[in-house]
Amino acid sequence: MIDNMKSAEALSSLTNAVLHQVGWFACVLGAAWGWGSAGAALALALTALHLSLARWPGREILLVAAAALVGLTVDSLHAGFGVLAFNGHEAGTLAPLWIVALWAQFATALHFCMRWLSQRYLLASVLGLIGGPMSFLAGERLGAATFGEPRTLSLAVLGLSWSIALPALVALADRLGEGGRYWIFMRAVRADAS
Repeated sequence: MIDNMKSAEALSSLTNAVLHQVGWFACVLGAAWGWGSAGAALALALTALHLSLARWPGREILLVAAAALVGLTVDSLHAGFGVLAFNGHEAGTLAPLWIVALWAQFATALHFCMRWLSQRYLLASVLGLIGGPMSFLAGERLGAATFGEPRTLSLAVLGLSWSIALPALVALADRLGEGGRYWIFMRAVRADAS
């Protein structure tokens, strides 16, 4: 039974990682190609799919909503202060829907494929410091955003923002309780056990 539970967790994490990556590419490539709303719609549909499959959807909804609010706030500030300019989006305004959808999509990973960060707030901070700017660099290369000048200052601000946001979101995920399984795989485990 324990091996079956681990299999359910592994399948849930793998499925979650795929949903998360597809959502990331939908948002970033959608923005780069001038279809930011379509990319956001696909990412939000994948987020809804995640919520419908999650064993504890209430926890996931709270986490997704919190991350979307953090993303709206942080990236609106980034845009307002010229740290980032989002493709096809007027500078100095609220962050575009696609970037907020990307934050929501990111939150879906915290109880699943990124659950190894649980209770590791310093590691989450370091990962945010490095990984946040790297993700935006990838988005810039694909044409979704551009950095303000001086570029190194913009990267440093992004790193600082993510070094605070990621451990805060991990702490919220921890506070909301354990997740990490999709009910469909749990049902398959139970069927195999009987």
